[in-house]
Amino acid sequence: MDSTLKFQLRLTVSEELANALRADSSGDAQVRLAQVLHRHDATVKCQYDAFADYVSEAERFGIDRYPLYEWTRDTIAHPAKQAKYLRSFTVYVKGEQIYDKQVADAMENELLKLVGEHGIESVSKFDTNPANSPQPPTH
Repeated sequence: MDSTLKFQLRLTVSEELANALRADSSGDAQVRLAQVLHRHDATVKCQYDAFADYVSEAERFGIDRYPLYEWTRDTIAHPAKQAKYLRSFTVYVKGEQIYDKQVADAMENELLKLVGEHGIESVSKFDTNPANSPQPPTH
């Protein structure tokens, strides 16, 4: 495996837990989640909020400098996608949204034990290999 790859973890949670996590990214709404995040100097951010922040920033600084502006704006405006992304959270480690494999693996192992507990529905791991992820739209 390419040692330059970085990884990211995402959680899908219940609507109730999502609302609590959006209010407090430390995970304190779910004690065991908060413990895992604290051990790894991590927080979570709602993907919908991250997309909305991107759109807002693009509109402030000029959308021509933000190649995913239209796609992101359209995504968060679509009701079904909005509902999906409001329940999806990216795990940030030390403020970074991508991190080394050993960090991702260790945290993933701990987070997987929480699935089914108090609103945590799934844990997903993604890597930075472009072949493994959708590419930005060309238009």
